[in-house]
Amino acid sequence: MSAHGPTIPMTSHPCGALTGEAEVPGDKSISHRALILGALSVGETRITGLLEGQDVLDTAKAMRAFGATVINDGPGAWTVQGVGVGGFAEPDQVIDCGNSGTGVRLIMGAMATSPIAATFTGDASLNKRPMARITDPLALFGAASHGRSGGRLPLTLVGAADPVPVRYTTPVPSAQVKSAVLLAGLNAPGQTVVIEKEATRDHTERMLEGFGAEITTDETDEGRVITLTGQPELKPQDITVPRDPSSAAFPVCAALIVPGSDVLVPGIGLNPTRAGLFYTLQEMGADLTFENMREEGGEPVADLRARYSPEMKGIAVPPERAASMIDEYPILSVVAAFAEGQTVMKGVKELRVKESDRIEAMATGLRAAGVTVEDGPDWWTVTGSPKRGNEGGVTGGVTCASHLDHRIAMSFLILGMAADQPVSVDDGGPIATSFPIFEPLMSGLGADLRRTEEVAA
Repeated sequence: MSAHGPTIPMTSHPCGALTGEAEVPGDKSISHRALILGALSVGETRITGLLEGQDVLDTAKAMRAFGATVINDGPGAWTVQGVGVGGFAEPDQVIDCGNSGTGVRLIMGAMATSPIAATFTGDASLNKRPMARITDPLALFGAASHGRSGGRLPLTLVGAADPVPVRYTTPVPSAQVKSAVLLAGLNAPGQTVVIEKEATRDHTERMLEGFGAEITTDETDEGRVITLTGQPELKPQDITVPRDPSSAAFPVCAALIVPGSDVLVPGIGLNPTRAGLFYTLQEMGADLTFENMREEGGEPVADLRARYSPEMKGIAVPPERAASMIDEYPILSVVAAFAEGQTVMKGVKELRVKESDRIEAMATGLRAAGVTVEDGPDWWTVTGSPKRGNEGGVTGGVTCASHLDHRIAMSFLILGMAADQPVSVDDGGPIATSFPIFEPLMSGLGADLRRTEEVAA
């Protein structure tokens, strides 16, 4: 059973050249934050280009439950009438965040310094994911949590009645942890400080500044030090959400491995803390170019052109780049299967605790498809076999488990477009959480994706 509907088995068949424009949806990370900060501001925030995947829709529903007015005005167009910092009301019902680790962790942070309680749950995948990494720092503000073993959902969070500011060093590179602490710091007096030894995506910092918060970032010997002054009055904004680089990764990578392809993906956000995949692909020898570089809504944006690249070579991806491309390693491993030599990915233990154990999920499916993969606790390597005449390539001809993970499902479907034989996934339903138009978009470029008859759970 998918997070929000029946199981949808899907099969991707080898296809001809992929061509055309791929207009991917809005950035998921920015969409979550726009809704939450709109709810914490005083007045009406207008959002265009919002990703309308299930993850973001669940966050919109949660903001309504906390007292904000959230209205859909048309495709991608939303308005949020905020209640102000510290203005959240106690929700009447359990907050169901579906499959979204980002949504639940950011929402917990936003409510942790208000004197209210809320109970959070999610789908089977989310309820397995660790929440102690969020509830531990939130406890420093004075919040209390009561959940299952390991701090797992379902979990009740009781906000601090008299919050105190904190100084917190993140133990692992995680934008979700950093953002939860900063959002909690909004309703704490004084200055809340977050120190991260490795930079992670900075959408929260950029957007807090845009909403009028007093926030500074300094590079020091300790690392990146982010200082937020609490209890501001956030001012509503008009926000244009850039297109999601994590979604763009799929048509881009498909074009690189399917012979004859030439795909343009317009308006993609290229925040330096998110663009690691694209620079990695270029280092591998991909024919990938950035066109029409510009800035929109405080974020760097460009059009990406990707062409079939049969001469790509495996590389050792710098471990320090992991935070800027953590969600893209599954699809990178697919590209690596068609590149010559070994692609080495280290410092990626975070992949073990995503929507699924993404290293295990991809390694298992790739091996079944004929690809050589080795893996360890925080690393994995893929040895590629580029097609040379009748030699090499990826065999395919397998059905892979998606493990309720949208990125795993999409990665294996991209694999099937370039493999010798079709590749199936047991459930493509989770794709709707982040990329609801994946099927028609890829089919419009020339992919051969087919659903089997929907099967009831």
